[in-house]
Amino acid sequence: MSERALRGTRLGATSYETDSGIDLAPRQDVAYSCPNGHLFEMPFSLEADVPAAWECRVCGAQALRVDGEAPQEKPGKPSRTHWDMLLERRSVADLEEVLAERLEVLRTGGTMYAPPIPPSAPKSTGRVAPTKKSASAAPASKAPAAKSPARPAKKAPVKK
Repeated sequence: MSERALRGTRLGATSYETDSGIDLAPRQDVAYSCPNGHLFEMPFSLEADVPAAWECRVCGAQALRVDGEAPQEKPGKPSRTHWDMLLERRSVADLEEVLAERLEVLRTGGTMYAPPIPPSAPKSTGRVAPTKKSASAAPASKAPAAKSPARPAKKAPVKK
């Protein structure tokens, strides 16, 4: 079969291109060592900024460059507590005033809840219970049939 013939492919199939005649970008191999003793190399472009730390392929720990310096840690943003955020909105004098107001409400018994509301009559749902057809509602052409003693009449369901 000729090399120029089309071949069938599938999803995820490998490429049929060859590496012959292609110049690859210049690379450098950088060695890393993790705290657990794993040594590995990562290829980087010569133009790339090589990181001082890389995740270990074996254990996932933070590996440092063998020939490099330890990375400098950036100063973190100080955490803000609820108290810090409260002081951004109100001054201490305002907070003492609010505290005095709330203590006065507690002393006068103003936080008691309202007496329970007495239960009211049940509200109607707007639905009407089905009624039995009367004999006068039957068409005039048919005479009312006598009730069969073998089959008692059904009662309408009671809604609660």
